[in-house]
Amino acid sequence: MAANRTWGLFFMVKFLSLCLIFRLTGSQSPPAYWNAAHATFYGDMNGTETMMGACGYGDLIKQGYGLETTALSTALFNNGLTCGACFEIRCYDSVQWCLNDTIIVTATNFCPPNYSKPEGNWCNPPLQHFDLSQPMFRKIAVYRAGIVPVLYRRVPCVKSGGVKFKINGNQYWILILVYNVAGAGEVVDVKIKGSSTSWIQMSRNWGQNWQTSANLIGQSLSFQVTTSDGKMVQSDDVAPADWKFGGIYEGKQF
Repeated sequence: MAANRTWGLFFMVKFLSLCLIFRLTGSQSPPAYWNAAHATFYGDMNGTETMMGACGYGDLIKQGYGLETTALSTALFNNGLTCGACFEIRCYDSVQWCLNDTIIVTATNFCPPNYSKPEGNWCNPPLQHFDLSQPMFRKIAVYRAGIVPVLYRRVPCVKSGGVKFKINGNQYWILILVYNVAGAGEVVDVKIKGSSTSWIQMSRNWGQNWQTSANLIGQSLSFQVTTSDGKMVQSDDVAPADWKFGGIYEGKQF
């Protein structure tokens, strides 16, 4: 009789333990359509250190991104192809450090891995990590937290005005920075056309800088820009025939 009671008690304890494990595990599972990651911040509240990032955008304030930006870990950066994508982020599963707010940020920089420090480096693959501007971090978490678990999801980018093209380079090659892209945000293909040429395929140099060796000086320029969702916007004669290196020209928007 005593043995039966002992076995009954044993199975009751096991059952309650499994229920407790299930509840604890379930409470930490991301809701549908959200992904789990971590977030830190870099720079001060003025965002000076966030400028001139690995996506090539330069002065984020002048270019309309402001401080609503993030650097991405290797797993998210995708060798620069994710530049321009927008993410909704909120702090998650930390009552002590989380604030009840969400942010939407644009990917403008890269958080490099440190393979000499495999422990405690949140930007090492395969970790998904956001290194936010400090103002954005402080919207979702307490400053002293330093690092917090977050949930994130891709969202359409909302931009003011049209897609912008900054022309760099020289007489031997042209480098086009494509920015202020709405919708999917991340550009996967760019074609350029002079007023005396057919469409010319451009290749991605780095970040969202696209290049061609075609000599298009003295011709008006048109562009076809395709984003990761397969949508394409064609902007005809965006730059006039007397365009200048360093000039910025505005086309249509997604």
